[in-house]
Amino acid sequence: MKKHNFSAGPCILPKEVMQKAAEAVVELDGIGLSLIEISHRSKEFVAIMEKARSLALELLGLEGKGYSALFLQGGASTQFLMVAHNLLKKKAGYVNTGTWSLKAIKEAKLFGEVVEVASSQDQNFNYIPKGYAVPSDLDYLHITSNNTIFGTQIKEFPKTNVPLVCDMSSDIFSRQLDFSQFDLIYAGAQKNMGPAGTTLVVVKEEILGKVGREIPSMLDYKVHISKDSMFNTPPVFAVYVSMLTLQWLKDLGGIAAIEEINEKKANLIYSEIDLNPVFAGIAAKEDRSNMNATFNITDEGLKETFETMCKEAGISGISGHRSVGGYRASMYNAMTIESVGALVDIMSELEKKG
Repeated sequence: MKKHNFSAGPCILPKEVMQKAAEAVVELDGIGLSLIEISHRSKEFVAIMEKARSLALELLGLEGKGYSALFLQGGASTQFLMVAHNLLKKKAGYVNTGTWSLKAIKEAKLFGEVVEVASSQDQNFNYIPKGYAVPSDLDYLHITSNNTIFGTQIKEFPKTNVPLVCDMSSDIFSRQLDFSQFDLIYAGAQKNMGPAGTTLVVVKEEILGKVGREIPSMLDYKVHISKDSMFNTPPVFAVYVSMLTLQWLKDLGGIAAIEEINEKKANLIYSEIDLNPVFAGIAAKEDRSNMNATFNITDEGLKETFETMCKEAGISGISGHRSVGGYRASMYNAMTIESVGALVDIMSELEKKG
């Protein structure tokens, strides 16, 4: 039976990417060796790393604009402290829109003063704060573009004269933006790029080297840039799969093409949530994420029936996060509209049983 994987991450990947990655584990491109046993200094892997970094900048429209792309280890959680270590001199501002923002704020406080510029914690993060003022004396402003747990997404980014840092872990490469408005972007691979194990960092080089503190080599962006993202042995498999996924996206027509598909998927499920009295959305309508649709069932008596129907239809991974409850359908780039349609069919059928 076909499985429809709505997991929040690690997530679904394109079938052709999975197939090629599986083949490369046995033998990479006919060289007689497995991808995971060749030297990371070999010409084969150096070419893979260079292509992955180049594709990231190309797809984001940041080639030749003073940015470097890095594939690092430690997950986006390590970036919570790396950002502050490299950029926080005196004071930084954070917009608090959920669990990951809170974790980033906690780490940044180790390096200097942190100002919570805006927050949606008062309503359990079910909306995106708007209309807030950004202090002009910040070293940077940190935002989270998409909140996987709560199903909210920033639609309009703040205009600011201070460096803008964005955690795009769960919606990078999913929609067209002017990415040059950001001075540093980071994203764990396991939502829209590849398997867990690497994190993409795209940083404007001119913002680095200003804090005056001694930065450990492994946490210093400048060190990683100088070594072409290979200061230490990189996570070769995760980088390779990310490269394949970025190439898949480019071949598809880039971010413009996938955004159109993602809009259709989101409209399909949110239309059902809004029209079907058995379900109710969790996030504020104007802030709903195109990546993670969160919703509740309005009749608890139908909960068991719904979950049984989903299981029988091969629908997997739609349980909501424990801090929110309900359900969450994660619809990352590789999720097909047919899979979203399968879930919507179950939701529609449940209404008839109610």
